[in-house]
Amino acid sequence: MQIKTLTEERPLTFKTGLIEKIKNTIKSDDVTRTQWLRLLSSEVRKLLRILSGTLQDLHIKGVLAYEKIGEIFYWQASPCIR
Repeated sequence: MQIKTLTEERPLTFKTGLIEKIKNTIKSDDVTRTQWLRLLSSEVRKLLRILSGTLQDLHIKGVLAYEKIGEIFYWQASPCIR
């Protein structure tokens, strides 16, 4: 990666280039948009028809993606759920 020094005449060029890169990334078909579901663990078990131990195994193995923010779990929806 090449490091460039930001001089007085370059900020506008840098800003414009950065904005264009962000716009192109947002418009790109390569960007995967992930849907997250706010569900209780019991609701996830019921939806997947699994036991609590199985859900824990899926957590440990990294098969079922989730994020915990505070006390709330957000589960990544699979393509079949969307």
